[in-house]
Amino acid sequence: MKKRLWPLVIGLFVLALAACGNTGTEDSEDDIPKPLDVELEVQETADIGETVPFKATVTQGDEKIKDADEVEFEIWEEGKKEDSEMIKAKNNKDGTYEAEKSFDANGVYIVQVHVTARGLHNMPKKSVTVGEGAAEEEDGHHHGDHGHHHQTEGFSMHFMEPRNVKAGKKAELMAHLELKNKPMEAARVRFEIWTDGSDKHEFVDAKESKPGEYTGHYDFKKPGMYKIQVHVENDEGLHEHEEHEIEVK
Repeated sequence: MKKRLWPLVIGLFVLALAACGNTGTEDSEDDIPKPLDVELEVQETADIGETVPFKATVTQGDEKIKDADEVEFEIWEEGKKEDSEMIKAKNNKDGTYEAEKSFDANGVYIVQVHVTARGLHNMPKKSVTVGEGAAEEEDGHHHGDHGHHHQTEGFSMHFMEPRNVKAGKKAELMAHLELKNKPMEAARVRFEIWTDGSDKHEFVDAKESKPGEYTGHYDFKKPGMYKIQVHVENDEGLHEHEEHEIEVK
């Protein structure tokens, strides 16, 4: 009788192991976070002086994200990224975030929304043509554009400006990078730091903590205004930089 039971016992044991293995696989799949999706709505054209609404709908899978950590709209005239303006979005508590702006001159303007939620980041962008759009360049030359840094097509950078920075304490510096609407991985990122009027510049090498997310730490020794320039390079010859200013108290 016992001999007849052994095959049954062994069979049940094998089935139990298989079930445990399947459960582990399912659990590991459940642990993988779903991507953060952001749908940006911006009208394609506008008149000078017209108030233009911006709307971002933030979701993760089928869930609407009603509690994003940060949502800001960055706006700049095409080719003048260094003169961009940041506008904090209003949270409608339904997964949508809104802001608005009027433009007082002809041109093509870029609207990029920066969304940080649940440890993830997304920053899609669109353009709006205001009035007659970009002025025609005379004789094929670009005028009034000397000193501007022209960004690589498809490249986006968002420097997460540290808040409430205090002298004598280390602060985290973070930048999110995208290339062709995907997190830019394996880049070389450095933060260049100096104070107004100082010739001494210090550099902090950033580490990639997540795909497209680069962080470093710096001890701001004295209160005052500091310049931070983010340098980005990769093996394909890309070299981008953006300058920011923060206050240390």
